[in-house]
Amino acid sequence: MPELPEVEVSRRGLLPYLPGKAIVGAIVRTPRLRLEIPSGLDARLAGLRIDAISRRGKYLLFDCASGRGGGWLLLHLGMSGSLRLVPPGTPAQKHDHVDLLFDTTVLRLRDPRRFGVLLWHEGADVETHPALAALGIEPLADNFDGDWLYAATRGRRAPVKPLLMDHRLVVGIGNIYAAESLFRAGISPLRGCHRISPDRYRRLAESIRTTLEASIAAGGSSVRDYVHSDGGAGCFQLSCAVYGRQGEPCPRCARPVRAVRQAGRSTFYCPACQR
Repeated sequence: MPELPEVEVSRRGLLPYLPGKAIVGAIVRTPRLRLEIPSGLDARLAGLRIDAISRRGKYLLFDCASGRGGGWLLLHLGMSGSLRLVPPGTPAQKHDHVDLLFDTTVLRLRDPRRFGVLLWHEGADVETHPALAALGIEPLADNFDGDWLYAATRGRRAPVKPLLMDHRLVVGIGNIYAAESLFRAGISPLRGCHRISPDRYRRLAESIRTTLEASIAAGGSSVRDYVHSDGGAGCFQLSCAVYGRQGEPCPRCARPVRAVRQAGRSTFYCPACQR
């Protein structure tokens, strides 16, 4: 956490306020999150304009006048990061590590666990940055469908759920969304990729898209520290069919939801409804 829906909700929450605004400066209160924060960030950013805010996987990409001698600010929220827009002069709290300063607002990065990443890319071609170059397909892109997913999994015998969470194949599908997508598609998370038919992959691709879009509409999932840029919480986790519901009745068949460990993560599913 946060995953694709939470990052996309964060992006959309900033769009009415930041594009077109000039950066006055930056305040860096800690030299390092998961990686070192670029040195001299204040001097690099001061005077640049935010031209656009996009997303690649779980990275937020701030176009800081990249086409006019600037560059890109890449932000990964890690496990506990969140962004808030606060009035200038608002006192920083313990886990508020970085501020981007604008004339009428401050974009504040809060990250209690410090697993986030803040990077700088000089120039216009941000897709060449090493953090982005190896990322897989976007699950909300037009070219992501069941036929693509079937072709991409040929020769793979691993269980389908860990593969869905591999960002080198598909980006942004975290534990919650993999579990819920597989439930919607009626596919067991334990099933090997080579044992899923093209028709079932088409159903799965559509379920992934539907699940992610439903979470975005619900403001994402707030299961730990994630909040919106206005401080509000997401509520998708309240409508989960199987995630976090071990022992509770399946909403389809009323049999108990089961939990197992896969690749070090908890997997929730209904053994009766998912085959």
